[in-house]
Amino acid sequence: QVQLVESGGGLVQPGGSLRLSCAASGFTFSKSTLAWFRQAPGKERELVATVERGDRRKYADSVKGRFTISRDNAKNTVYLQMNSLQREDTAVYYCAAAYSPAVVPGGYSYWGQGTQVTVSS
Repeated sequence: QVQLVESGGGLVQPGGSLRLSCAASGFTFSKSTLAWFRQAPGKERELVATVERGDRRKYADSVKGRFTISRDNAKNTVYLQMNSLQREDTAVYYCAAAYSPAVVPGGYSYWGQGTQVTVSS
């Protein structure tokens, strides 16, 4: 049974930082592309960052230089370090997994339940 469980969301002030974690099980984590997506109210789900099996990373333009995706294959966990958070980063953040590199939600077979990130003063 595949499981992706996110944690680390919460309320943070503008300019602050959060680190999201996603613990995975039930599939071959080390051979998978992992991703973080986000969805704000009334908006479509959008890609935040991906990390491929060879550790190649891609980022949305809106988060480049502020967010860092990383993976720990020994722990079957993917992380998203978010710095210099802005109000526009407020959304539900989802981790996802795929067996091939992808940048759209339809390319991912497995999803977590999501964790809320709210950036507000």
